[in-house]
Amino acid sequence: MIAMDLTNHLAAHFEDNIAATRRSMGALAEPLSHAIDLCFGCVTNNAKILACGNGGSAADAQHFIAELVGRFERDRLPLAGVALNTDTSIMTAVGNDYGFDQIFARQINALGQPGDVLVVISTSGNSANVMLAIQAAHERDMRVIALTGKGGGQIKDLLLDHDIHLCVPHDRTMRIQEVHILLLHVLCDGIDTLLLGDPA
Repeated sequence: MIAMDLTNHLAAHFEDNIAATRRSMGALAEPLSHAIDLCFGCVTNNAKILACGNGGSAADAQHFIAELVGRFERDRLPLAGVALNTDTSIMTAVGNDYGFDQIFARQINALGQPGDVLVVISTSGNSANVMLAIQAAHERDMRVIALTGKGGGQIKDLLLDHDIHLCVPHDRTMRIQEVHILLLHVLCDGIDTLLLGDPA
């Protein structure tokens, strides 16, 4: 068996990640700033952030909410947030009784209030349960921050003028997910900077 030299193959991943990050910085800096302002206004006005996604995006939603309720890099009071993809009893009950497409929308109808913000994460922009979550949020006068890729899929057509779309300019799922993590970390850091001041 001939050993394969993976050095060039691995280096290509790093280079592609850097290129995707640079393109995203140019395309998303302004809407990301608006997303930070929206989340800051939400958590400082007795409202809460709900987040959801599927698969790797579910993990990202849970990670984001953990940084809000726990802490990011600095100690502060907990911020109100709920990851809608973490309660297996709710998801399996709703999925069994109403269908998997309803697992997030049902929770939004139960928990969402005007002034709350919904953060949805979908690399394709075509997740049916995420699209129904957006519709449920709009029905409850909530604003939406959508993290997508691949041109935004069907989600981009559901967003209203006051929503915020952070669409990673890439078609490869792994690159989109990598940038999504960066965007969520920058959101957390931006919220903390507005709350606590610039650490520098």
